[in-house]
Amino acid sequence: MKKLLSVLIIGIFVTSLISITSISDQFVDAGSRKKIHFTQTITSSQDPGQGHQNHQLSLILPPNKGTLYDGSMTFTSSEPVQIVVLHEIDSHEVKGQPTWTVDGNTIYGLSLIDLEKNSGSFEFTGSALALHSSNSKKFTSTVSVDGWIRGLPIDVISQKIELEKKESSSLLSRTHIPATIPMHKGIYNGNQVLYIITDSSDKDYAQIITEKQGWNVELSTIISDVPNDILGKLFVFKNGIKGDGIFGFQSEIVSSTPSQESEYIALTSVVEVTWKKGQKEILFESSEEIITAKENGRIEFNEIGVVLNTPQIVWPDGQMKEFSDKTITDKISYDEGQVVEINEDDLTVTFVAHRGWGPDGRTIYYIVTDATPSGPAKMMGIVSSPKLSNLTTHSSTIDLFQFKNGIKGSGLLGYQAGIASASLDDKNYSPIWRISLVDWNNENSAKILETISDIDSFRENDLLSVSIARPMNNDYVVNFPFIDPFQ
Repeated sequence: MKKLLSVLIIGIFVTSLISITSISDQFVDAGSRKKIHFTQTITSSQDPGQGHQNHQLSLILPPNKGTLYDGSMTFTSSEPVQIVVLHEIDSHEVKGQPTWTVDGNTIYGLSLIDLEKNSGSFEFTGSALALHSSNSKKFTSTVSVDGWIRGLPIDVISQKIELEKKESSSLLSRTHIPATIPMHKGIYNGNQVLYIITDSSDKDYAQIITEKQGWNVELSTIISDVPNDILGKLFVFKNGIKGDGIFGFQSEIVSSTPSQESEYIALTSVVEVTWKKGQKEILFESSEEIITAKENGRIEFNEIGVVLNTPQIVWPDGQMKEFSDKTITDKISYDEGQVVEINEDDLTVTFVAHRGWGPDGRTIYYIVTDATPSGPAKMMGIVSSPKLSNLTTHSSTIDLFQFKNGIKGSGLLGYQAGIASASLDDKNYSPIWRISLVDWNNENSAKILETISDIDSFRENDLLSVSIARPMNNDYVVNFPFIDPFQ
């Protein structure tokens, strides 16, 4: 039996090592560590550990002597699972702690995180990582890992060193994935508008909308500083006629749509509308009707200082461009559009989520909804929003570095993925980005960069230059909401 178990575990480890090798060209030098990022779908098999013969295991990061992994994992699974983290220990260190072993000789300390959920996120440090089920039913999981590896086997390191740049870029382009986002119903001049809510300047509002729509609204406190004369208006009803609105009453009223190009901006100031007692409630169909009702003393406004990012997907005489081909491939470019499907029956829109790096090398995903000037907006198949140019130097606008030459990849201009100056949960996170261009002085010396400090270091050594993008001599500002596509 032990021989059979050994064969099983070796088979799993070899398969996992092949998987790790196949993505080894995504590892990036970072001192003594190597970066690792991948998304893959795994089907479980019998757990070969002693005492686990009736269990199922999906090995994500295999144990190798002297190897340590740390990072984060996000997963979805067909069955509720537990997370397994193994720790390399000597036999004399066991001392009653939970362990895992195949043959009784090589023993690992066992941390079993009993989530018993079909999805989740988890930060880990250990010698191996797996998903586990205590029953014998097979399960299939899609797992995304973003982290670091130390002590990578010599043969894999050697393979990384021997890779050519163009081979490195082939997997760097595998960074476009679908993100399905719920839409809300709005009204403009009696006609329906469908929009999404991605960001909020207020934590409580973010939580309220997140719970209602079942999809995370991210916190961006710095968009609260955008001047009122730049923002659009979103009239939200706190009482009145029951409906599909955020608080269960009539749908929100928007002050403009992309058809009013000079007025439209996705950043909107929330105006809470409350009917006064004794007034006959009606269904409002325009902002003009609401303002008239306020002037006549029938309703009250509460301008609460909350700013939401509410990109419109469908409006009375238009919508965002949809892919003609619904398949997201490694080779898609930004100029093919950003929306895969608009489902008005289910009130969902599926975007292409683009992978990039945060300032410290953490993986980020973002969608693209609107931009200025009109040329780049049209090229990307998104909404033109000239008002964004008013935010070029504003504190709510931060830098996203895109590469204009170097190593081919999935970035905005066809080279390596971009690097952002903030990540979700950072205090300075904003969905509004100013595009900065990174230009290698000698393209033959280009390397894969993944942090802001990488850019700064190479710029100090005069190996690259950075400039503000100004297509057609115009300010280039884009609404790039960062999202979690795996929720």
